[in-house]
Amino acid sequence: MRGMYTLFKKEIWRFWKVSFQTVAAPVMTALLYLLIFSHALATRLEVYPGVSYTAFLVPGLVMMSLLQNSFANSSSSLIQSKVMGNIVFLLLTPISYLEFFLAFLAASMVRGIAVGLSVYLVTMFWVHLPLVHPWYILGFALMGSAMMGAMGIVAGICTEKFDQLAAFQNFIIMPLTFLSGVFYSIHSLPPLWHQISRFNPFFYIIDGFRYGFFGQGDVSPALSLSIVALSFVLISVATLQLLKSGYKLRG
Repeated sequence: MRGMYTLFKKEIWRFWKVSFQTVAAPVMTALLYLLIFSHALATRLEVYPGVSYTAFLVPGLVMMSLLQNSFANSSSSLIQSKVMGNIVFLLLTPISYLEFFLAFLAASMVRGIAVGLSVYLVTMFWVHLPLVHPWYILGFALMGSAMMGAMGIVAGICTEKFDQLAAFQNFIIMPLTFLSGVFYSIHSLPPLWHQISRFNPFFYIIDGFRYGFFGQGDVSPALSLSIVALSFVLISVATLQLLKSGYKLRG
């Protein structure tokens, strides 16, 4: 597994060298969301009994940042390697497609969790969050970052240009993230959109993660974790098949 560990370290070093952009910038974005939405709605809206809107918002912002950055790490690394032409040096190494997958996946999880944890620590200055079920918090953080890291590998493989990857992010990842209950409970939606939200796996990640803090959620946390785990397995199987076939990686 030395090859996998070396590739993992290379991916960690790649995003950490520009940590001001890869870690600090997402934290600043999350803080801006918190300041704007909490200022506008904190005194007007209470989603869960006994939970302020600001407190309700923080877990959603933490998980949103975690998901987006887990996806960005693996997808941006692969597309950069393909555009610059140095992907061939990775393919020539004696690293199996499984090791390749695990190295990129683990690095994406590290970046996503680092950003999510940073957002959480900074927001502690504004609001105190209880930790009712910490194991659910940890479980959804790990599964969410893993699922998005795998999805980022798929996006990096299937796209060939930066604008194609941007389209993937803007038309798939961003809508699924913002329509997942980060800023609201799905019970406040009209019946049609309430049902549509239940087909969004991101909703189950955020709802289950929020349940870990407050012990309250829109659906059962066990069901949410099962759906997230199943989504991760399906995406991982698809990713491994793409890597094994060399689709858009080998000339």
